[in-house]
Amino acid sequence: MRVRVIGLGLISALGDGPRASEAALRAGRPHLGRVRLFPLARGASLPVGEADFPDDAANPLPRCHQLALHAARQALAGSGPAPDAVVLGTTTGGMLTTERFLAAHEARPGANPYHSLHTVTAAVAELAGCRGPALTVSTACSSGALALALALRLLRSGRARRVLAGGVDSLCRLTYFGFHALQLVDADRPKPFDRRRGGMAVAEGAAFLLLTSGREGRSLAELAGAGLSCDAFHETRPHPEGEGALAAMQDALDDAGLQPEAIDYISLHGTATVDNDRAEARALHRLLGPLVQGPPLASIKGACGHSLAAAGALSAAVGALALQHGFVPANTGFAEADPELAFVPQIGAEPRRLRAALVNAFGFGGNNGALVLTAPEAFPPRPADRPGLPLTIRAVACLSGAGDLNASLARLDSGRGCAGLVDEKSAFMNLPPRQIRRLKRLARLGLALSLAARPAAARTQEAAVFFGTGWGALSETADFLGKLQASQQQFASPTDFVGSVHNAPASQIALLLGARGPNITTSGGSRSFAEAAFAATLLAGRHEGWALLAGADEYHAQWSPMLDAGIDSKAGAEGGGALWLGHAGDDALALLRHCELYGDSSALPALLADLGGAAAVQNRVGLILADTPDMAAEAQLAELKALLPIVPVWAFREHLGRFASAAALAAALAVAFLHRGHAPALTTGSAQNLPLAGRSALLVGLGHTLSAMEFARP
Repeated sequence: MRVRVIGLGLISALGDGPRASEAALRAGRPHLGRVRLFPLARGASLPVGEADFPDDAANPLPRCHQLALHAARQALAGSGPAPDAVVLGTTTGGMLTTERFLAAHEARPGANPYHSLHTVTAAVAELAGCRGPALTVSTACSSGALALALALRLLRSGRARRVLAGGVDSLCRLTYFGFHALQLVDADRPKPFDRRRGGMAVAEGAAFLLLTSGREGRSLAELAGAGLSCDAFHETRPHPEGEGALAAMQDALDDAGLQPEAIDYISLHGTATVDNDRAEARALHRLLGPLVQGPPLASIKGACGHSLAAAGALSAAVGALALQHGFVPANTGFAEADPELAFVPQIGAEPRRLRAALVNAFGFGGNNGALVLTAPEAFPPRPADRPGLPLTIRAVACLSGAGDLNASLARLDSGRGCAGLVDEKSAFMNLPPRQIRRLKRLARLGLALSLAARPAAARTQEAAVFFGTGWGALSETADFLGKLQASQQQFASPTDFVGSVHNAPASQIALLLGARGPNITTSGGSRSFAEAAFAATLLAGRHEGWALLAGADEYHAQWSPMLDAGIDSKAGAEGGGALWLGHAGDDALALLRHCELYGDSSALPALLADLGGAAAVQNRVGLILADTPDMAAEAQLAELKALLPIVPVWAFREHLGRFASAAALAAALAVAFLHRGHAPALTTGSAQNLPLAGRSALLVGLGHTLSAMEFARP
């Protein structure tokens, strides 16, 4: 199967669109300047890669959304039918607008309805007319590359024929001051792989690739392979020998069916920080051997800065341009070789016929992604993915206002709900003190869930981690921006900045477990856990080891009501659930039989058709757990009951609480119900427990988008 690139859209400090970006890369000059998007209190500003894109403060959509829509329009221009799916990587979302509200002391409920990352994806999906899955990936600076990796799996699995995938981030105070607080910014300009390199330049941008497994459209390039890994080494520093980077590159080459010598150009991650460039260089030496006769190597970040979540997608778009037009970009900023790195990157742009390019993107927490792009039909096609292995659930855990799984079940069995705040003393008592001393609430919730769900015999070294969170780490984000504002931009906590990224909990889980497999965080609002499960099903065909599937969200007294108008500020709720996935065995608790996502809120009949039809669903499902996060879900709930009149439906938020990842808690409880053979009477409002022997449990997410996960006894 060939996965072809038939559309490109990009905007960054390099320029607006493919043609302007190519011209800038051929010129080989830096396109960096001083920040204009927000005022600085005092002192000289640091160089940034700000896109020449008008900042329309009157537009209700934040700048990140506007950049994404601009690049998406370019990729979709003249493309024909709407894509079947959208996969987007981002870390900032509506943060720049939220910062403006905070500066104006605007904290009314729902002040910024576009803060959440998934609203960027939703805007792009609406523009594209996409009614299928719309996934939001947030793995720091590897987000865009991971979005393309998941898009490749979607196409190879046959779940989609056309996918729009990419990454976007806008400049904002959080990232500008955060990277400066970590002392990772060069006050002059970035010099990737140079002996005198001193750091990066924070940037912004958006890039999309329109991919198809069909024959329509003109092929610009092919996405031939993707590789994912996690260092499980440190929150910010890469493994010093580049272990994770090497694993991702080798995995991408294996996926593409190519040997290293087939690669004609490597687009390096190359942030120009001392540790990152050294680790990537060591990984390259191990992959390629002596680099004297190796392919040209270049990082574009000396020209346009580091666009964070957009970086991997932007480099992939540049790779496609290089393949299409036959040139190698320059490693702008390089002047003097570093003897320790033992290679010289591409000094100036040059014409060169290319057949294959390798693109690297690495992020905080050791989240690594690598992509292989090739010229059209330059190599034999890869086979379609074989059907994914069944996702067997070997262990389960949850945290709620009542406590752990047993406490939550006991509360429900007594006829009472378990909404509320998690008790820190009981939930976090078994966590390693040294690892958690600087961690705040969400990361601790994730670690507690992972420990509680891990079976004693689980092999965690190569395990994957899939984590869903609607809002990410609110405590760290609020503390970072609060201190920054109170100190007139003079103090920014590096610890809070590192902890504020959405993938921080999943990275901490990898550190705790030593898990070096794919590490993916999704942030799809109330669908976050379903998106994490969907990603797990996409990778099940390639990754056959153990995996942790979890979801959690914290309650923050100030930020939760401000960002989510549906939150009851007087009765906060939080928690989550975790499922440990492994090989089939006699001790399996349940199977995840189906996991589907739908972008069309009117698709309930289609959902039931994909599950085998209403009659079949009524014949095998014993309980429907309905997630009703907003007013749009109420009419759908009535429709669901009408379509499946004999199946009991439990709208679980009434009893579990209103928080983004309530579905993760419900999923854990559903598995527990199946394992013991009955659900509490409270789920049906009757006086008797609901028997589930021989039946499955169906978790349905309602609202503006739909999801379905079916759990069954093995």
